[in-house]
Order: sequence, then C-alpha cells, then structure tokens
Amino acid sequence: MLAGNQYNNDPENFDNQEELFEHYRYVVDPGQSLLRIDKYLAAKIANVSRTKIQAASDAGNILVNENPVKPNYRVKPGDIISILLNFPKIEFELIPQNIPLSIVYEDGELLVVNKAAGMVVHPGVGNYEGTLVNALAFYLRENELFSENNMRAGLVHRIDKDTSGLLVVGKTEKALGFLGKQFYNHTTARTYHALVWGDLTQDYGTITGHIGRNPKNRKIMSVFEDGSSGKHAITHYRVLRRFGYVSLVECKLETGRTHQIRAHFSHIGHPLFNDADYGGNKILKGSGFSKYKQFVENCFQICPRQALHAKTLGFVHPVSKKEMLFDTEIPNDMQQCIDKWESYISGRTI
Repeated sequence: MLAGNQYNNDPENFDNQEELFEHYRYVVDPGQSLLRIDKYLAAKIANVSRTKIQAASDAGNILVNENPVKPNYRVKPGDIISILLNFPKIEFELIPQNIPLSIVYEDGELLVVNKAAGMVVHPGVGNYEGTLVNALAFYLRENELFSENNMRAGLVHRIDKDTSGLLVVGKTEKALGFLGKQFYNHTTARTYHALVWGDLTQDYGTITGHIGRNPKNRKIMSVFEDGSSGKHAITHYRVLRRFGYVSLVECKLETGRTHQIRAHFSHIGHPLFNDADYGGNKILKGSGFSKYKQFVENCFQICPRQALHAKTLGFVHPVSKKEMLFDTEIPNDMQQCIDKWESYISGRTI
C-alpha cells in the first residue's frame, strides 16, 4: 500500500498542491472474499469514515483497475485500487473571525474569493488568526465542514501570503473531492500576472526545472535543472508589456509547486519586482542616478510585496459539470506600480 503525505501545522511545508490530498493504492489479496469497496477501504484506511469514502466515489476519485467505481462495487482478488482523499483534518482551536471577504462567485457547492495580498490562506505557526480560513469559518459557520476545528477547511489549493488573486473553496465533501482531483491532475486553468525585473529576450517562453526546498534556506525554493532534487515544474509565459528595466508578463502553470513562478523567474535572472525572498527588492536593472533610485524606491513603497496576482481561474463545476472561468482586475497597489513604469517609459522624465 502506498499512503499519502504527512502533515504538520506549518503552511510552508506544502511543497505543491498535490500535498493537499492523500493518495492510497492497494492490490487486493488473492484470498479476499467479495466485499463492498467502501467497507474494504474503511477497514484499510485509519480514521476515515465510509461517508468520506462514498464522497470520494461520488467525485470519481476511487478507481479499480483505472476505472471509476461506485461504493457498492465488490472488490475481487487482484484488483488494483487507488483512492484520492481530501486532506486529513489537522485539529486545533479554529477561531471564526468576521473578516471581510471579496466573493466573486458562490453557490451551494463552492465559492470563489479574490484574496488580498497580505492574507495567509490558512492558520499555521505564527499565523493562527486573520487567515482566509478564519474568515471562512465565520462566513460559513452554519456549514458543518467549517464548524469543526479543521485548519484547512474547504481548501483545495492555496496562494502565497503576499500574492493576491483567485481561490476556489469547496463547501461540500463532494465539491472538495471533485475540485481536488482537478488540481491534483493539473487540469484547472490558471493565469497569473507578474512584474519581473529585466527585459526578457523572447515574447513567449517556457521555464522548466525541478523545484524543491533550498538546502540552505528552507523558507525559499530552488530550481534543480538536472532533476537531482525537487519535483518537475513547468511555467509558460508571454510578455504583455516591456518597460525597459522591468516587464509585465502573463504566466500559465502546468504544475502547482510552491513559489513556482517566483522561483522559476529568479532562476532565469528575472526575479519578481519587490520579491524580498528572491532578491527582487533590490534595484537590479537601470542606472545609478539618484532620481532613478528614488523612482524605484517609490514603486517599492506603492507595491510593498512581490508583484504577483492570480488573475484567472478555470475549473469544471462539481455538480453541473460546466466549465467555469473567472477573471479579476489587477489590484490597486500592483496597478499603480505598473502605471508608474508606464509613465516613466512614455515620458522619460527620470
């Protein structure tokens, strides 16, 4: 049997979106008698209810010999069973907080929020309050998924604290399983806008390279081109606007690794503007004139975080099965910074 991932309370320990889910694989023993698969799995997996297993089946997340099955399927000797489960609860005292949420869309199965920069997605070491999950626990306090002390209630993916943009939240077990499978299989549609240092040589490009924890600084990620460490990651980009010393780019992800865009662009010598973790909070391009330095410092003050926004998000709805696509405006701090660079290029007053 291959079991899923181990967890602790530190949100920085997610190496990629796959680690929000548990994956189990079993080969049924030769002497196994015919038995409903929900009963079989409930006996195999510790601390999981048949209700949760049935929800996984409803979402199409239980496969036997690579085919989805219903909870009443009877296992046979030699069957190869795989199941994808929503992450296990990590219980602690979750404090519901009346924090304003920017809700883009909501129905009975899910909601889509536009997260502000500076908000941590879920509680963890040093961030037990003021997170998105604290806000959701208050807003959805009548929903049993959010009434329990589960620090990751409703989550199927996340974005960094200082990255703004779109997140989808599941409101039912079925929605969590169905959405989770899409993120696990990288079938969602996501684009990000980022302001990066430098003038990229190509209008379009692809960055590849395994991403893993930096061995000297566990808070940031490194790119391993030879695949010696980390996990495979692919980022596609196109240049939207060139400002000489910085460029506005659109990024599309094939994978969902932690800090993927930030690490990939730093690796190719174009770190995100004002990204302190990856060296983008220094003046990396341009002259040494004091007026230029002051101009850049003013931009840093206007956008006091990495200039990265999760702009669009697309997925298949868990019940209607319709394709849904959401778009957002660039937030004010990042847009003001872009406008200043636009003005600089147009006027060349500095």
